[in-house]
Amino acid sequence: KYYSMQGNLHGYLKEMYNEVFSKYDVMTVAEGAGNSFEDAHSLVDANRKELNMAYAFEGVDIATSKGYSLLKFKEVFSRWDSAFAKQGWLSVFLANHDQARMVSRFGNDAPEFRELSSKMLTTFIMTMRGTPYYYYGDELGMSNPGFTKIEDYKDMPALNEYEHQKKTGGNLQQYIKELQFSSRDNGRTPFQWNTKANAGFTTGTPWLKVNANYTTVNALEQDNNPNSVLNYFRNIVQLRRLDKTLVYGKYTLLDKDNPKVYAYTREMNNNKLLIVLNFSKEPATVNTGIDISKAKLLITNYKEPSTGKLLRPYEAVIYRVQ
Repeated sequence: KYYSMQGNLHGYLKEMYNEVFSKYDVMTVAEGAGNSFEDAHSLVDANRKELNMAYAFEGVDIATSKGYSLLKFKEVFSRWDSAFAKQGWLSVFLANHDQARMVSRFGNDAPEFRELSSKMLTTFIMTMRGTPYYYYGDELGMSNPGFTKIEDYKDMPALNEYEHQKKTGGNLQQYIKELQFSSRDNGRTPFQWNTKANAGFTTGTPWLKVNANYTTVNALEQDNNPNSVLNYFRNIVQLRRLDKTLVYGKYTLLDKDNPKVYAYTREMNNNKLLIVLNFSKEPATVNTGIDISKAKLLITNYKEPSTGKLLRPYEAVIYRVQ
C-alpha cells in the first residue's frame, strides 16, 4: 500500500523490458501483485511490455493453525482466475520458501492421510489455469518437522518474537505450537534423499535438523514405488504436458457451496475435463451435475475411483467427460 506500487515503477519496468527482457528468451515474475487486480494487470498484461506473470499471495495466506475454510479457498482461487480469464497470466502455488509445508497446512500430515492429501493438493495445483509452482520436497509429501524447542529454529523473526513473548509474559508453549504449524523453517529442512545420516543431504551438520520421518519419506524409496507421492507427481505433470486443456482451458467452478469438495471443469476445443477433490478427512458427497457413467478416468489418488457422488477422504479424480 505504501511503497510497492509507487513512483515511476512502471517506467522502470518498461525500461527493463526494452533494454534487457526483450532481447532474451526469458520469463519474468511479479512477486506480489500490487494492491488490486488493476495493479496486477498493470504489471503483467502482455500489451504493456513489463512482466509476464503475477505471483499473488492471497490464496497461500488462507491456512492458519486453526484451519481454513474451503469455501474461502474456492472463492479466492476462483476470483483470481476470473480476473485473469481473458488477459494476463497467473501463478498457482500452495508453498514456497516463506511458507510451512503444503501438506501440513492445506492437507493432513497424519501418517494415514499424508500421501492421499499430498496427491490431492498436487492434483489441484496441476489442474488450475496458470503456471504451477511446486516447492522442493512437496513432490515427496515432505511435512512439517514438529520442532519442540526454540533452539531448533533459525528464522530471525521467529526468534525475535520468542524473545518478545518471553519478556512480556507471553505463552511460550503456545508460541512454539504456532511455530510448529506456521514457521517458514518448517519448509526449509534438508531434502530427504534416502535413509542415510541426515537423509543423505550432507555429511556435515545441516543448518536445520532433518525431519525425523526421513527414514520412510525419502526420494529413494518413492522413486521405486509406483504408487508413491513422487510418481503420482510425475504422472500428473505428464498429463498436464500432454493435455493443454489443463493449461489454457476455461475454468468453471461446480458445487460452489460444498464445504468439503472442490469441483471444477476445464474446457478447450471440445475437450472437457472434470476435476473433483475432497479436501476433508471424512467421506464427502459431491454434486457436479455431470454424468460420469461414460467418462474416461485420467488419474486418481486411490487404486480405483469412487463410483457415484460419494468421495473417500482426500480423494482426487480427473475425468474426461466429453
